[in-house]
Amino acid sequence: MSSKLYVGNLPYSVTDASLRSNFAEFGEVSSAKVMMDRDTGTSKGFGFVEMASADVAQAAITGLHGVSVDGRSIVVSLARPREATTNRSGGYAADGYRGQRADVGYGNGGHGGGRY
Repeated sequence: MSSKLYVGNLPYSVTDASLRSNFAEFGEVSSAKVMMDRDTGTSKGFGFVEMASADVAQAAITGLHGVSVDGRSIVVSLARPREATTNRSGGYAADGYRGQRADVGYGNGGHGGGRY
């Protein structure tokens, strides 16, 4: 069973390939991905690495956590599952705009959209 690792505090120069090669020293790497900002295309400074087994993942955590890469001490830990988002702040839906407050928004109170 594979184990997914979180890698934080990465230098912005790190690429998917360099991340993969650094973790490959500890065993088989299933995937390596540096997270990129969708607007600017630059690194966000963290990524995820999926290792082939839990033993290999633990060896990578032990070997790489706290290691200095281009002057930055990287963080390596087991990745947590993504939390479900339950608190949505409104937005556009199939039937139009929905805000959090019933008295403010499009269609409620004429020009200006509400009591204001």
